[in-house]
Amino acid sequence: MIRLNLVLLVALILSAFYLVHTQYDSRRLYTALDRSNAQSHRLESEHEQLQVQKRAQATPARVQLLATRQLQMRPVTPGITQYVTVFEPSPAAATPTPER
Repeated sequence: MIRLNLVLLVALILSAFYLVHTQYDSRRLYTALDRSNAQSHRLESEHEQLQVQKRAQATPARVQLLATRQLQMRPVTPGITQYVTVFEPSPAAATPTPER
């Protein structure tokens, strides 16, 4: 009878250790999941902020200002415009002559 009680006691202790280990793993995984969710929310917020900054940087007025100040570009005027014409060959000159 004492042997059976000892076996049952050992089984009880082992199952208790397994239960504690399982609960510890569960808490550890829950904490990791919570951290991942928090990081996901931070990244989404940062992405939205970067999208707003990107839209602010790409406004036409800002692009115009950068083009004139940093690139020394100026608006096109007829006085500085050069027109290039492309001469296309006439259809008669483009047809090959038959060989004999």
